[in-house]
Amino acid sequence: MKIDLTNTTSGRINGALMAARRASGSTAAGMVLTLVIVTDEGSAYDALKAANDASREHPMRTLAVIKRAGRSPRARAETRLDAEILVGSDAGSGETVILRMHGELVAHAQSVVLPLLLPDAPVVVWWPDNAPLHPAQDPLGSIAQRRITDAVTAESPVGQLAQRAQSYTPGDTDLAWTRITGWRSMLAAALDQRPSRITSAVVEGESYNPSVELLGLWLHNRLHVPVERVVTGGPGITAVHLRTKDGDITLDRPDGLMGTLSMPASPDRQVALKRRETSELIAEELRRLDPDDIYAAAVRTPVERLREPANAETAAAERVAHTVSEAAVANPGRVTAKVPAEGAEAAEPAAEKKSPAKKPAKGRG
Repeated sequence: MKIDLTNTTSGRINGALMAARRASGSTAAGMVLTLVIVTDEGSAYDALKAANDASREHPMRTLAVIKRAGRSPRARAETRLDAEILVGSDAGSGETVILRMHGELVAHAQSVVLPLLLPDAPVVVWWPDNAPLHPAQDPLGSIAQRRITDAVTAESPVGQLAQRAQSYTPGDTDLAWTRITGWRSMLAAALDQRPSRITSAVVEGESYNPSVELLGLWLHNRLHVPVERVVTGGPGITAVHLRTKDGDITLDRPDGLMGTLSMPASPDRQVALKRRETSELIAEELRRLDPDDIYAAAVRTPVERLREPANAETAAAERVAHTVSEAAVANPGRVTAKVPAEGAEAAEPAAEKKSPAKKPAKGRG
């Protein structure tokens, strides 16, 4: 069911919602929270689709706030509220109200939203893009128990992490953090199966992806080891290497679909590590509305703590040296290593000398 209201008020919208509920044969709301989406016309469709899909797990009232200040002085002087109400199959498992605010009403969006909140239910505010610098101090963010942003949509995604750390308030979270839940779970499970002392770590992923940095900061914060950040072609995070004296614990996902978990003295295993849709990320965030202390600790760790390789040639030479070193420890009498083309010349003198006294260069981290 779809209801259009032009030049309306919050009271009329509430009345239309009650009438639509009675017409559908449901007198009880049966919804667990209110999700407020602050967006523009360009992003409204994708955000509403994600919210509707997430509502099948969390029945909720979705309020989409679209601010239209107007391009001309006459349009900016006109104060008007238009609403579009979706109930039933058009709104997932809940109710959706699209609020288009014109003129001066744009600066007072909270006065329109407050009467439409579900009574005695949590409030979550989500900015799919163009999030405020201080979400908790925003008029709409101040009425919410949970505030969701997405650093990947910012002009400088990695630089946005510093702003999120500066403005962090309990209840804040970011979808860049939610995207690494699967990686964190797999790595924690791997260390539970094979307890080892981690000496360093390497995180590989595409540039301008704040999830890669957050995963590295989380490893640095929890393991207290140096973490190296390597740029690859993606998609997203491509690999994580945890260095131990017995060999690397590696979680590799080159295609964004399936990952391979490799551990010393164990066969490789395929693990599901698919890149998730926005609706799945929102559904995960709505499962818990208490402050995320682990996210707070990770985002407050300066990005400068992550190291970068000096150049590609140095990184390749270090990888070769690390491989030779591991083989020498396992079998000092016979050392065999596959050398990439760019590192062949550097490795030939060492192979000719075959001197166990000469120590290879230290590996990354």
